[in-house]
Amino acid sequence: MKPKRTLVSFDWAAKNLLRRKANYVILEGFLTTLLGKDIKIKTIKDSEGNKDAKQQKYNRVDIIAEEENGTLTIIELQFTPEIDYFHRMLFGSSKVITDYMDEGTPYSMIRKVYSINVVYFDLGVGKDYIYHGTTNFRGLHYNDELALSASQKEEFAKLEIKDIYPEFYILKVDRFNNEVKDKLDEWMYFLKNSAVEPDFKAPGLMEASKTLEYCSLSPQEQEWYDSYVDIRRSNESTVYTAKLEGKAEGRIEGLEESREIGREEGIKAAMDLMKQGITDYEEILKKLCKNT
Repeated sequence: MKPKRTLVSFDWAAKNLLRRKANYVILEGFLTTLLGKDIKIKTIKDSEGNKDAKQQKYNRVDIIAEEENGTLTIIELQFTPEIDYFHRMLFGSSKVITDYMDEGTPYSMIRKVYSINVVYFDLGVGKDYIYHGTTNFRGLHYNDELALSASQKEEFAKLEIKDIYPEFYILKVDRFNNEVKDKLDEWMYFLKNSAVEPDFKAPGLMEASKTLEYCSLSPQEQEWYDSYVDIRRSNESTVYTAKLEGKAEGRIEGLEESREIGREEGIKAAMDLMKQGITDYEEILKKLCKNT
């Protein structure tokens, strides 16, 4: 049995390797598996978030892939928690729509946008590790779903209203338990472990295993990757340390608050005993300890 292939991480590869046209097959395989339809990428655009500075913080990778039919797909990878990440997803998809809309262009020419978000933290509250969000309109009185008319379907080449609006995917990598049940789980396994098992069959993964092996990188690429790993570990360590310090500070504040509350309650109880005519210090202390 062949051993599994250990590869460079997907986020680094997406920034440095998968933008080459020869490697589009890897991203095409990933999107084909996730979206459930055959994807052919025409070009990959650089977004504002992609900088070449070696010292940058590698918190995310932004890819804007344009399909042959004009559909745009944003792929973002995020490692550090952001409480407003849902808002950023909305902003990112909206910005892509407006960026690719020329002045004077009719609204019917708005591009379809997919927002793919690969997050390495527990975003929101939910049991699953893959979520899909679409837009639909439901009647308040008859609970019917609003649909396109026949003329709209013909004019826009869309079957449903949700086909016009952006669609969102959230892949919560840390929640994946490494139990592979289908081809999408094979990609989740790769995203989490930077490894591909020899029996994996998902589109693009075998090409990924050949392209993304560390030993196949040039010496300069290996140096870049090693530097990236060091930076990401440092960033993750900083976040982890901040969490620990925050918890410790919270425990200390809670303990001090409890002591203060206890002190105030003790003084009040002692004064109540004195009002009852008990003035001996040792007697007061015994009664306070008995009531604790």
